[in-house]
Amino acid sequence: MSKNSTRMAAIYNPTGSSLLAELLSDEFSVTVSDSPQALCPEEGDLVMIIIDMTDNTESSLEVCQHLKRDDRFEDLPIVIYCAANRRLDAMDYFDAGADDIIEASISKQDLLARLNKSVFHTIANRQLKSRLKQANEMAFSAMSDTSDLGVNIQFLVHCHECSNLDELAMLLFRTLSHYQLSCSLQLRSAFETKNSEENGLPKDLESRLLWELKDGGRYVDFGRRCVMNYGEVSLLVKNMPEDEKRFGSIKDNVFALLQGADARVKSIDSSRMLEVERDVMKGMSIKMQDVMEQVDNRYQEVMRRCADLVEDMAVRVDEAILFLDLTESQEETFSSIMQMGVTSISELFNEGIKIDESFRKLIEYLNNTLNSDGPASVEEMRSVLNKL
Repeated sequence: MSKNSTRMAAIYNPTGSSLLAELLSDEFSVTVSDSPQALCPEEGDLVMIIIDMTDNTESSLEVCQHLKRDDRFEDLPIVIYCAANRRLDAMDYFDAGADDIIEASISKQDLLARLNKSVFHTIANRQLKSRLKQANEMAFSAMSDTSDLGVNIQFLVHCHECSNLDELAMLLFRTLSHYQLSCSLQLRSAFETKNSEENGLPKDLESRLLWELKDGGRYVDFGRRCVMNYGEVSLLVKNMPEDEKRFGSIKDNVFALLQGADARVKSIDSSRMLEVERDVMKGMSIKMQDVMEQVDNRYQEVMRRCADLVEDMAVRVDEAILFLDLTESQEETFSSIMQMGVTSISELFNEGIKIDESFRKLIEYLNNTLNSDGPASVEEMRSVLNKL
């Protein structure tokens, strides 16, 4: 055995010794065994298996078939080394998995060349398999990424149909099931904090953990668990994969889901806030209508009293004129003044009616707008305001 050798050759010979070992010792690290199973190499080692049948009559074909049935010898080259006077059926040996059949009469130089050629073929096949495996992994990864992207797009499309946090949580859990993740979710809105598991019910410990870590950064990793935070959404993943590539892929994809969920939480908050403001405005409108009715009644009462006072004053002046011994021109002057006062009061009363009618239209418009299912259009608002 040569200490400088980098290639290994395992020789099987039923006698436990072989002259072939001396021929190969300059370029190979050689071992000889009388048991085929003892030829098994360490995982990943490249060992050439040589079945030396030069000095015995045992069937090397059965040995070759036996070795190839063992997965540990699947990709190792097997060379049959036989005596020059033995005639072997090459097709049977190749079918059994042998890479080459070499006769003992061959020169040492040709022997080493053919053995090296088998080694190089094996190395090339291993590299090809490795590249093929990498290509398959890349293809599956691309297919997985495409599938993940499609699932995320579907979530982002349908999350805008969720009208409350319960619906949003259910949709998010259905999407996360694609990644085969076990999760706890916390959605924080301006009106409530929603904690839930996949079954819809919260767990106290997970809820407390999510609340305490909501400001701990985008990712908080501990073991196979990971807390992801974005805005008003926190997610605890309890079974992150051990594969680092898949681990990172899930982080990226799930984080995109949290961004969409956070946007929807804010949208739901805005809608509910508008509903609250609308209810407040509706209450104010009703209150304003009551106040306006009271003002209108008082206004009408004041105007009537003013008219009555003016008419009463006119009657009193007419009666007083009879006893004042005024000239005809003086009487006409007094009558003219009183008539102008009555006319002015009537005109003022009519103006008040117009103002009252404008307020009534405004209150009616506010009531109709606040009681309608949808917002009024810009054209409708302009039309009403022009009529006021």
